[in-house]
Amino acid sequence: MNLTQIIRNLLPTRVEPTPSRQGEAMLSSLLVMAWVVEARDPYTGGHLWRVAQFCQLLAQKAGLDDAEVARITLGGFVHDLGKVGIPDAVLRKAGPLSDDEYAVIKTHPEIGYRMLHAHPLASLVADAVRLHHETPDGRGYPLGLKHGEIPRLASIVGICDAFDAMTSTRPYRAGMPQEKALGIIRENLGTQFDAVLGELFIQLGDAGVLTPIIGHTDHGIPLRHCGMCGPTVVLRRAHRAGDHVFCGNCGADYLLHQGPTNTLELQATGGNGSANDLSPKADVELIDALVQRTVLHV
Repeated sequence: MNLTQIIRNLLPTRVEPTPSRQGEAMLSSLLVMAWVVEARDPYTGGHLWRVAQFCQLLAQKAGLDDAEVARITLGGFVHDLGKVGIPDAVLRKAGPLSDDEYAVIKTHPEIGYRMLHAHPLASLVADAVRLHHETPDGRGYPLGLKHGEIPRLASIVGICDAFDAMTSTRPYRAGMPQEKALGIIRENLGTQFDAVLGELFIQLGDAGVLTPIIGHTDHGIPLRHCGMCGPTVVLRRAHRAGDHVFCGNCGADYLLHQGPTNTLELQATGGNGSANDLSPKADVELIDALVQRTVLHV
C-alpha cells in the first residue's frame, strides 16, 4: 500500500486525496512539530519515537488494519505536541511536581488539540493528542471520559506513553525494569488502562519485543550517558566517529570515537557547545524513515 492510498484511507471522505509528495510533506511537518517540542526536555530524548514504536506493535497485536496502524503510530509520535505551551520551569523540573505544577502539565492535551486545528491532517491524530490521558475509571483528563467513551487510538497511546514514562530515567529517579512497569499495567487493567489492550501489551512484553525499544532513540541506537546528567545524549544514524555531539541538558561537548565493539562511544572534550550547537535541529532522517515505515511498510 503506497502513501497516496494510505492518505486516501485516512483522510475524511470530504477531503480530496493528496498527491504522494504533498501527503508525505504534510506527515513530515506534523512529526517535525512534535520533535521540536520534545527537544525542549533532554530527559525525554527518544520518547516520541519509542511511543510510536510501541503503538505500532500494540495496534498490530490488536489485529487492526494497515491504515489504522499507520494512524495510531502517527498519534504516538505527536501525542505530546501541547507540551510546547508548558513553561520550562515545570517541564524540566529536576524533581517531582507540586499539585500546582501538575495542574499546569495537565493542560498540555488541550493546548496540543488547539494547535492542531490549522494542520491539514489534524483529524488523524486529534484524539491521540487530546485524549491520551483519559482512563477507563473516569479519573483521567481533560474530559474525564470513561470506559466505552475513549477512542481506541487514545487508549493505545495512553498505555504506550505510560510504559515509556515508567521505564525511562528522569533526574530524580532511574527508569523501572520492564517487568515492574508491566506489573503496574497489569494491576491497573480496567482502571488506568484499557483491560483488553493492556493485556495485549503485557503479552508483547512477555514475548520480548518491547525490550529492543526501551532506552533507545532509533532502531539499534541507545541513548548515551552524559557524565554529569545521565542519559541525555541522542545520537543520529548519520553520526560517525570524529563527530561532536552535545548533552541537551548541560551542553557538554563529546567527541565520538569507535569503541572496541565497533559502537560509537563518547569522549568528553571538556568544552561546551555553542548556542548554534545546542539549538534544536529535527532529525530529518529519522522522521523520514518513520514516515516511510508508517505509511509504506506496515
